[in-house]
Amino acid sequence: MKITILDGYTADPTGEAWKGLETLGTVTVYERTKPEETILRAKEAEIVLTNKVCLRREEMEQLPKLKYIGVLATGYNVVDVEAARERGIIVTNVPAYSTESVAQMVFAHLLTITNRTEHYTALNRKGAWTASPDFCYWDTSLTELAGKTFGIVGLGHIGQRVAAIAHAFGMKVVAFTSKSAEALTPSVEKRSLDELLAESDVLSLHCPLTPDTKHLINRETLQQMKPSAILINTGRGPLVKDEDVAEALSSNRLRAFCADVLTEEPPQADHPLLGCENAFITPHIAWATAEARARLLDVAINNIRAFLEGKPKNVV
Repeated sequence: MKITILDGYTADPTGEAWKGLETLGTVTVYERTKPEETILRAKEAEIVLTNKVCLRREEMEQLPKLKYIGVLATGYNVVDVEAARERGIIVTNVPAYSTESVAQMVFAHLLTITNRTEHYTALNRKGAWTASPDFCYWDTSLTELAGKTFGIVGLGHIGQRVAAIAHAFGMKVVAFTSKSAEALTPSVEKRSLDELLAESDVLSLHCPLTPDTKHLINRETLQQMKPSAILINTGRGPLVKDEDVAEALSSNRLRAFCADVLTEEPPQADHPLLGCENAFITPHIAWATAEARARLLDVAINNIRAFLEGKPKNVV
């Protein structure tokens, strides 16, 4: 069985983890693959693993040996699932491996805004505390989370974990979700989208990217939010319209925007959010803790093992 990994670097920069596949077949690992290289690299493979390299109908038509596609992520929009199904190709993903890590990043971003630890650490390295006439100093607002309203769009695994953490901080948690009010935990109250936008002091996005949710946050919905609100996106970049968020920040209609994802990754140097003082952007690393990547690789390898045993799991 020939196994080809098209973009293995981000999941495991060392390459060591892929050795677990060597008992299952002949393994070829590419750190990165450009779109024009996909066919050549995958044409002999029966099993292909991909994270961000797209496998559409066009590619599948030129890969007659392909039997299995393993997506090294939870989201599988990089694969044309319908085309795969027509050709009898099994497609699997890795669900829920990054729940704890992404939830942690949400609050790392939030606490960056409310407590400004990096800001004060940087000032102190320049001698600001040493030069202070008082035992303390501050030149930014400092915010307590308890009693504030935390709004969540989407209550899947990550959204539910974020809700639990927000509740532990003493926050009122409200959510826009397809789940019924009766299905929610007592600490979460259901809201319409309009109500959520108007009430939230913090709004965190955890819904899937669909035609209905693309640019869910735009000029109009931003105008429904409090100017003091903090917006957090660790879901999918296109859930927000980047230029509209940049405009809201520059006109003081939004306190801060925190994101681990952008519409285009990596972004262009002139991306409107990169220069915004109150935009705090991390480079799509919420999923990338050592623990989460270990779970990802373990599940991905077990998915292949199950497929070879004729009992595929995590099929999308």
